[in-house]
Amino acid sequence: MNSAILPGSIGPDGAPAMLGVMGGGQLARMFVHAAQALGYRTAVLDPDANSPAGAVSHLHVQCGYQDAAGLARLQQHCAAITTEFENVPAPALAALAAHRPVAPGADAVAICQRRAAEKAFFVACGVPCAPYALVDATTDFSAVDETLFPGILKTAQLGYDGKGQARVATRQALAAAWQDLGGTDCVLEKRLPLTHELSVIVARGSDGQWVHLPVQQNLHRDGILAVTQVPAPDISAAQAQQAVEMAGRLATALHYVGVLCVEFFVLADGTLVANEMAPRPHNSGHYSIDACDVSQFELQVRCMAGLPLVSPSQHSAAVMLNLLGDLWFGGDGPAHTPRTPDWATLLALPGAHLHLYGKAEPRRGRKMGHLTFTATDMPSALQAARQALTQLGLPAF
Repeated sequence: MNSAILPGSIGPDGAPAMLGVMGGGQLARMFVHAAQALGYRTAVLDPDANSPAGAVSHLHVQCGYQDAAGLARLQQHCAAITTEFENVPAPALAALAAHRPVAPGADAVAICQRRAAEKAFFVACGVPCAPYALVDATTDFSAVDETLFPGILKTAQLGYDGKGQARVATRQALAAAWQDLGGTDCVLEKRLPLTHELSVIVARGSDGQWVHLPVQQNLHRDGILAVTQVPAPDISAAQAQQAVEMAGRLATALHYVGVLCVEFFVLADGTLVANEMAPRPHNSGHYSIDACDVSQFELQVRCMAGLPLVSPSQHSAAVMLNLLGDLWFGGDGPAHTPRTPDWATLLALPGAHLHLYGKAEPRRGRKMGHLTFTATDMPSALQAARQALTQLGLPAF
């Protein structure tokens, strides 16, 4: 991007500048809110007529991600384009980039889409990751390295939130799990002794400058993020500095433009290993809307529009709770009849910030919103968050 796309400037369609996003889920919705707050018009390309982001955007291009006419319409109106999730086809991003600035670029997204390529990239950058091996139709299961067991078998593409994974303890179990996952290309990762999970969100501009949010400590349940705490209570200053340095190194090596999240595991001996990258804002960074002076979504807007990047400052301790559709099926009512949770009681707790994503139908395991608690200190934020967990009937942490 050679020059900034300023709020209120004239876009390619002759109207005030419009920023586009591929995908219409909750990440796109929060991006749209951030872009509109800065004065931009917004466009969303998503096949769902009821997409959360499409409902609040100036323009909703309803089509598939590789629909040529839809892509042409998006680039006709938009001054720059981003993506809300890593599984948008990289060729579609490349096609858009022939006409408009696209951040992140197709090459970077393509690496994040394929586990094998991502892990090879970690190794090439000198960033530790779990020992692994590729598993595909040519694999001789009897010859798989015994030191990789017990391990986790993951599909090479499209797995997220714990989907497309299976724990395996033996070569025989590996062969069976590979068949159960459809006999597709997979990666076998050695299971490591983990103590904590953390993530780092960096934002990098086209000029190579990058900034980062504070290190976030995360708790997952059934492969889905449940709780994020910032500042990270169990992460040392040295570990946080190392995680930030490695995330910045990866963003620089990717020639990345945009917001990138890198997830790390902290092992029992205190060392860090990279788990995966997300070429977009991340669930663990949602707290930044309420606890930082610049959110991850405003950083996304600034990166794609070529605006100045400033280092975010966290002004409040924060605990974020993920709200899944299961909450709508709790209580003593019929298990198949969804009921709206008691938001009024939750909002009476100190420091509560409720964000619902505009999804009409709750489903088990579906991300319906998040609830962030802010306070001047972490004990106060934790106390309110634990009260909320009790009221919601969710397990404590």
